[in-house]
Amino acid sequence: MESQSQQKATLIGFGAILLWSMLAFLVSFVSNIPPLLLLAMNFYIAFFIGLVVAIVQRINLFEIAKMDFKVWILGVGGLFGYHLLLFIALRNAPILQTSLINYLWPLLIVLFSIFLPKNHGGGRLRYWHVLGALLGLAGSLLIVTSRGDLSFSNNYLFGYLMAFFAAIIWASYSVLSRLFVRISTHSVTLFCLVTAISATFAHLYFEQTIWPQNLSQWLAILALGLGPVGGAFYLWDYGMKHGSIALLGAGAYLTPLFSSFILVFFGISKASNSLFIAAILITLGALIAAKELMFMVNKK
Repeated sequence: MESQSQQKATLIGFGAILLWSMLAFLVSFVSNIPPLLLLAMNFYIAFFIGLVVAIVQRINLFEIAKMDFKVWILGVGGLFGYHLLLFIALRNAPILQTSLINYLWPLLIVLFSIFLPKNHGGGRLRYWHVLGALLGLAGSLLIVTSRGDLSFSNNYLFGYLMAFFAAIIWASYSVLSRLFVRISTHSVTLFCLVTAISATFAHLYFEQTIWPQNLSQWLAILALGLGPVGGAFYLWDYGMKHGSIALLGAGAYLTPLFSSFILVFFGISKASNSLFIAAILITLGALIAAKELMFMVNKK
């Protein structure tokens, strides 16, 4: 059973999941912007968010910057490494297959959590967490396959591998963050800055610069930086460090579901029977995985 503080942290982590659900909708406004340039701009905004909060709370980021080098490797490797490999995967494999492979990261989080020391929330994996994650993966599979042909070709093997390694990196970053629970979430501010700078150099090397063309695109970029590609990482870090890792991992499959509903609501996508069935599977999986959390709420 979760303590009240862990329950609160888990709910904060779910805030990141809700923000990530807006990603596809907001990206639809800036589809012409090179991905790495978009990533750089978003992470600069994310850094600014953390900087403002640190100034208001009188947090000395220079002191936090003195943290162990392996924490730097984990933070920057997680944020920049994941997005860079996913970008490479999308350049070398079809988006549907890449998306499906990428959706392995919530299940991997659930599975990886068992290897954590018990005093860091490990060893507490229960069958309902795994069952919930598997149902969520099945629902995500339905969502992805409903968008087109999902046949795999050896011609895209490199892209598939990059997507798989990206999923491993994000799952590892999320779970290993628990080992550094004493490192303040303000550290994400510094990770965002280094990620933004790294993405800038990667953009200059890989891409041709195309700036936003109108106010709506600039506003979409601002919203992305404040939410799914920015602010969400602070919520996720706190949730991973202090909440239920297994529950957040299983609940992360709500992201593609909510994302699909948002696209349908705004007329960008159409509703389908597959989406309805996926909603049942993912919701059921999330409810099963959240069994102890709901018990805690009902007990109150």
